[in-house]
Amino acid sequence: MDSNKRPENMERINTPQLAEAFIAEQVEAIKKQVGDKKVLLALSGGVDSSVVAALLIKAIGRQLVCVHVNHGLLRKGEPEQVVEVFRNQMNANLVYVDAVDRFLDKLAGVEEPETKRKIIGAEFIRVFEEEARKQDGIEFLAQGTIYPDILESDGVKAHHNVGGLPEDLQFELVEPVKLLYKDEVRVVGKALGLPDSMVYRQPFPGPGLGVRCTGAITRDRLEAVREADAIVREEIGKMESLPWQYFVAVPDLKSTGIKDGKRYMGWAAVIRAINTVDAVTAESVEIPFDMLCRMRDRIIAEVPGINRVSGVNRVVYDITSKPPATIEWE
Repeated sequence: MDSNKRPENMERINTPQLAEAFIAEQVEAIKKQVGDKKVLLALSGGVDSSVVAALLIKAIGRQLVCVHVNHGLLRKGEPEQVVEVFRNQMNANLVYVDAVDRFLDKLAGVEEPETKRKIIGAEFIRVFEEEARKQDGIEFLAQGTIYPDILESDGVKAHHNVGGLPEDLQFELVEPVKLLYKDEVRVVGKALGLPDSMVYRQPFPGPGLGVRCTGAITRDRLEAVREADAIVREEIGKMESLPWQYFVAVPDLKSTGIKDGKRYMGWAAVIRAINTVDAVTAESVEIPFDMLCRMRDRIIAEVPGINRVSGVNRVVYDITSKPPATIEWE
């Protein structure tokens, strides 16, 4: 039986009772797989890796070593938030790794999306291998892989935690939620007692802002993505009913603009907001026009580089469903 294929008779986890049964099953499976060895977990702070962390803590306690890698592709303020929540509030055994220059140097000049994803995935594993050598008894790597990651890695796009793994991987993988859809992961997270702010946190791709800074990543355009994204998350976050996911992409293309009566070329910022149940299909969200205008004005006024030739001079809203588009731009 293919361990990466969800059984056809697997019941959808949509109640606390089904979640508790899944948790009990996975705790036993983790204990059996890991034994007395240590596990290294890539902890991004998103719901997938957080649920995996909670499952592992329940199963093996202090045998878990959490590693948070700042690869320079995280959202504004995110590394600081992860350290505050997990190390200071949850008392997790957390290792913080500043690898910004390492990742961005590897990605310099790389345009092809699949190559970018594989570089990010491979470099992640290299970082974990280095951290593992500093620990005694690390033999396993835990990941927050979920079922849509596996489905999309078969002919759609490689995910950093599926198709991006290097062939010489030195760890045995622990992936307790790999057969679950995103909505099921949230139900399990609630049953594990995780706070709502973590359980319902917006999904964020493993390659981070790297898939929203399309084409070859440059530091100035990456910073524009980060700042514009913070504005959009703040403004859309005021809606009474929040979309499932909302963010900004800044494609590697130039748009004609006017400043001081003169023509210049800048970037276009693309706002995207979608609703979905399982991330396999998705529909765009109807955002109030006054909110769209407010985001437009703030992005134009506040994003660094806005008054330079390399700044953003156009803001658009992406209304494409999935399919034919994917949720992310790369």
